[in-house]
Amino acid sequence: MVLKVSNPNNVKIYTVSGSGSRSIPDWLERRKKRVLKNDPEWASRVELIQDFEFPEASLRIKTTRDGHFVMATGVYKPQIRVYEYSDMSMKFDRHTDSENVNFVILSDDWTKSVLLQNDRTIEFHTQGGIYYKIRVPKFGRDLVYHYPSCDLLVGASSHEVYRLNLSQGRFLNSFSTDSTMGVNVTIINPAHQLFGFGTEDGTIELWDPRSRSRIGLLAPQLPLSASSSMSLNNSLQVTAMEYRNDGLSLAVGTSTGHILLYDLRSSKPWLVKDHQYGYPIKKLSWYDDVMGDRGKSKIISADCKIMKIWDKDNGANFTSIEPNTDINDFCVVPDSGLIFVPNEGIQIGAYYIPSLGPAPRWCSFLDNLTEEMEENPQPNIYEDYKFVTRKELTSLGMDHLIGTNVLKPYMHGFFMDLQLYEKAKLIANPFAYADYRERIIKEKLEKERGSRIRVKRKLPKVNKELANRLLKFSEKKKDDKRQGEDSASAIVNDDAINPLKDNRFNELFTKS
Repeated sequence: MVLKVSNPNNVKIYTVSGSGSRSIPDWLERRKKRVLKNDPEWASRVELIQDFEFPEASLRIKTTRDGHFVMATGVYKPQIRVYEYSDMSMKFDRHTDSENVNFVILSDDWTKSVLLQNDRTIEFHTQGGIYYKIRVPKFGRDLVYHYPSCDLLVGASSHEVYRLNLSQGRFLNSFSTDSTMGVNVTIINPAHQLFGFGTEDGTIELWDPRSRSRIGLLAPQLPLSASSSMSLNNSLQVTAMEYRNDGLSLAVGTSTGHILLYDLRSSKPWLVKDHQYGYPIKKLSWYDDVMGDRGKSKIISADCKIMKIWDKDNGANFTSIEPNTDINDFCVVPDSGLIFVPNEGIQIGAYYIPSLGPAPRWCSFLDNLTEEMEENPQPNIYEDYKFVTRKELTSLGMDHLIGTNVLKPYMHGFFMDLQLYEKAKLIANPFAYADYRERIIKEKLEKERGSRIRVKRKLPKVNKELANRLLKFSEKKKDDKRQGEDSASAIVNDDAINPLKDNRFNELFTKS
């Protein structure tokens, strides 16, 4: 099996699905499906979840609390798709009248959900289909469900946050914010149920659900360098927010591509992170390390171009994921290193990061699959071709083939069939193989000589250079004679030609 692997910041990321088109020349594309059976990459592909895609693009995705299903929305036509982990396939799909903005799963499984659509409608779905529809006064931007009070909070292009009580079946008094342009984000703290509203004016309002009144206001301030580069038409907006499970930490994403980390006990952020792209932050998520070190929590942030994983304490980058298409949302499978990424492509992206967390229980084979990939690396798609320059073609006498189908232009040269290249090279230089064989034999003999145990002889104090040359010459003669004579005769011959062992030449190395 084959998985596409990237290694940003020395952290391996395996693309399980959503890799997009392969970046290869047009003449290497698969034009006929019957040829795919001979394509090793196609035959060894991995489909983690069957039909994990939408006809045009995927918009939102969430996993159920029971850990058995994943629910996603996309286009075109607007629809919902539910996938079951145990079968690793799509359970069903259901079409809707308009595109989805966001949705909430009310039950532990997929059977009850609420969808906020882009035509000002809220749709309630059950097992049988659409249960009820209701409209809100303004176009909705986000929604969240408060379980203790059964209130569905809807942020819209208005200063009000609408409250729809699902127990009473009617709208209650809305939360009136100070925003003049609208509420982009609505979140609820999982520890103490504090409401958080991120506005288009660039403020964050904190509301107490018990008294239904505002108890705090945050106005994020960017560093001077970021504020000076911000244009007049690109005013600061809050586009993403996320509470941590500890009840005190809050992550805020802005329209300028900055993330600010707050402690609710302070009005100043303890860290400001720049995404470097300048695009609005689409989603934030706190990720507590499941690899044993609980204190090393990370932040996962995404704009339309890139998703970054970084340390919450110092902002150091851990790794990043940059798909070929724009990102719309992401969802981390709980207690694992698997991330689903809806995007503007057909397939929903699925990325597995072993150093972030283990594979989910329902696809535990991913761990073994990554180990097999280390042992059996992916073959090169250009292994049957040889890249040659125009100068090489001239030396081979093949420059007359330029412009024909035999040579495929690429960069500053051409691709040609490897077998054809070897035949042409053999014709152009018929003695090349003999020269190559002789060179290999010589290198092998030199390697064998270097691996032998040699006795280090002490050089005389006089004429050291001459003595060293004589020793090397003697050893070379000895190695040459050993190829055709026995060891005893080789040693005798060596002693006969070695002046250092001849008494007649003693004065040459003793007297200065």
